[in-house]
Amino acid sequence: PGNIRALRKGKHQWYQKFMKQCPSGQLTLHEFKKILGLHDMNPQANMYVEQVFHIFDMNQDGFIDFLEFIAAINLVIRGKIDQKLKWYFKLYDADGNGCIDKKELLSIFTAIQAINGHTNMSAEEFTNMIFQKIDVNNDGELTLEEFISGVEKDKDLMELITKSFDLSNVLKVIQNGRRHSI
Repeated sequence: PGNIRALRKGKHQWYQKFMKQCPSGQLTLHEFKKILGLHDMNPQANMYVEQVFHIFDMNQDGFIDFLEFIAAINLVIRGKIDQKLKWYFKLYDADGNGCIDKKELLSIFTAIQAINGHTNMSAEEFTNMIFQKIDVNNDGELTLEEFISGVEKDKDLMELITKSFDLSNVLKVIQNGRRHSI
């Protein structure tokens, strides 16, 4: 509830911040990093932020306009769980082929660890555990269906994914510049 209140109050602030940083009303990747207060990131964190940018850029024109920006922030803070899972899936599916393989999951989790800096398992352990639990046909790839139904069925996994990939926390950590090297 605190988040939602902050968002309602914050929408106006976001708009002001957005228009101040970005009078054209269109945010480039560089400006996106600036508006979130991101600079001097390690390569993993940088890759993650670029991936987030490309997902926020819904029409893939290389810019985030204000509506895309607010839609993304809304989803991050208020989205329904299956919307978020779809979003996470897009985030992990780095090459956009509709499947997540171990390498993609490993690299995104490594990037998130680089930003969050607090997890009780290594990126390898996390990746192996996810595949063990939800790669039903053992083909080494997760489809969107496998991912969503696997995570929704497993309460612990759901909690783990939501916590470690909760972008509102990630964005906060990024904004406060509290980044740890791995």
